[in-house]
Amino acid sequence: MLRSKHGRDKLFATPELMWEAACEYFKWCDDNPWMKIEQARAGKPGLAIKMKKGQVEDVEATKANDLIGLPTARPYTMSGLCLYLDCSQIYFYEFKKNNSDPDFSNIITRIEHTIETQQFEGATVGAYNANIVARKLGLSEKTEISGGLNLTSEKIKQEIEKRKKALE
Repeated sequence: MLRSKHGRDKLFATPELMWEAACEYFKWCDDNPWMKIEQARAGKPGLAIKMKKGQVEDVEATKANDLIGLPTARPYTMSGLCLYLDCSQIYFYEFKKNNSDPDFSNIITRIEHTIETQQFEGATVGAYNANIVARKLGLSEKTEISGGLNLTSEKIKQEIEKRKKALE
């Protein structure tokens, strides 16, 4: 790990060390995909590929109904980065907000853009759930409804009373 022990509250001595640590996290994500467990289909023989640290370890034939692990891309996330760096997200955002060094701010922005781009592109090609990524990135569509609904608490009470009487 490229962490710095200089200063009580500073995890990284230089912006370059911060970027290198973020790149270590990105590489770790790429080398350690999620394994999606699926059942092998009947009548369709296949191969089960066992991987370790991004490398093929073993290949074996599958039979119908075997459970197989399919490597699935691991998305980059700020929470995952902070866990990897052993810091809280609050620390990270406070560091960005309160740091007077523009180089650190530029690196943090670059890290955020890298994460957002990987998530967006992953959703675009179907590797990630597009709805979840859109919400996470604030890209969801908002529909504004306007019209003749003008319900006051008094009108609501009147409607409730009217319906109660109808049920009696």
